[in-house]
Amino acid sequence: MMDFLDRILYIPLDRLPFYLITLIIAFTIHEFSHAYFANKFGDPTAKLLGRVTLNPAVHFDLFGIILLLIAGFGWARPVPVNRDNFSKPRLMGIIVSAAGPLSNLLLAVIGTLVYAMLNHFGALESIDNEKLLSAIRIFFNTFNLMNFFLFLFNLIPLPPLDGYRIIEDLAPRSILGDLKRLEQWAVFIFLLIMIVPPLQNYTIRPLYAFANYMYLEFFYAFQYLIGG
Repeated sequence: MMDFLDRILYIPLDRLPFYLITLIIAFTIHEFSHAYFANKFGDPTAKLLGRVTLNPAVHFDLFGIILLLIAGFGWARPVPVNRDNFSKPRLMGIIVSAAGPLSNLLLAVIGTLVYAMLNHFGALESIDNEKLLSAIRIFFNTFNLMNFFLFLFNLIPLPPLDGYRIIEDLAPRSILGDLKRLEQWAVFIFLLIMIVPPLQNYTIRPLYAFANYMYLEFFYAFQYLIGG
């Protein structure tokens, strides 16, 4: 059974618990942020659907999570937003869309700061249990790197990602109709770059590498600042 799971899963089986914990936190905070700001700006749609909550169960899409574990990409349940309820639809729409990716950036920065502090003050060196020490290191590396990646990934300007919604609100009204007509093709392009391995070499993998670069830069910057 374990060998079968190892073959079909995109994520190594021994790292699976760390990815699941990371995704539960990252997806929940991401979707909650969309819902919270939409409600704050006058759109009660998400609140009426029970989405202004930190309960992971209401934000998770089972198929999206299974696909993520098997194929390496997936999704949570998108938060419905009615921009017509905003007093300043375009500005508030941008803030609501950006709130999700920015929440992942915040999680990544906080997680990296905590990890840097644990390293600097020797808290990890005092742990005698090698398995526990390894688990803590794997968790922080997974959590921080994945949140940096989710921040960058969600800013890709293709539907259904937040980056596209931001472009929609920034674009002149004269071209909104053209954007809508192109949406179906943009979704197809998005699926192509996610599924076709040769295309991933020019899209997802460089993005992942840049997320790793961000993580290391923040980590060493915090180490330097803490050390004076």
